[in-house]
Amino acid sequence: MAQINIEIAYAYPERYYLKNFQVEEGTMVQSAILQSGILQQFTDIDLRENKVGIFSRPVKLTDQLKDGDRIEIYRPLLADPKEIRRKRAEQQQKEAKIQKEAEKAAKKTKQEPQNEQ
Repeated sequence: MAQINIEIAYAYPERYYLKNFQVEEGTMVQSAILQSGILQQFTDIDLRENKVGIFSRPVKLTDQLKDGDRIEIYRPLLADPKEIRRKRAEQQQKEAKIQKEAEKAAKKTKQEPQNEQ
């Protein structure tokens, strides 16, 4: 059987792992991950928990690889993106309210000296 070239990637916020290697044509994602040795190097990877993809598209461990594919192993999210956006929106609303109140107060103090004259 013919050999195909693939890559496997795993990233932390401060560093990443990228390995090029060859597997048999028709190799499944899980088999390539096992052959790569990445599970021995990064013991925090659990294929039952970590999602995998090829070029940012989710795939199953049983999907077959094609020449040039890059398998990406994704770490679990530390925070829910929806929750982060909600908190950011709340903070922006608070800041906008404070800004509005400051503008009203500045406008009011500007008008007071004019009324006294």
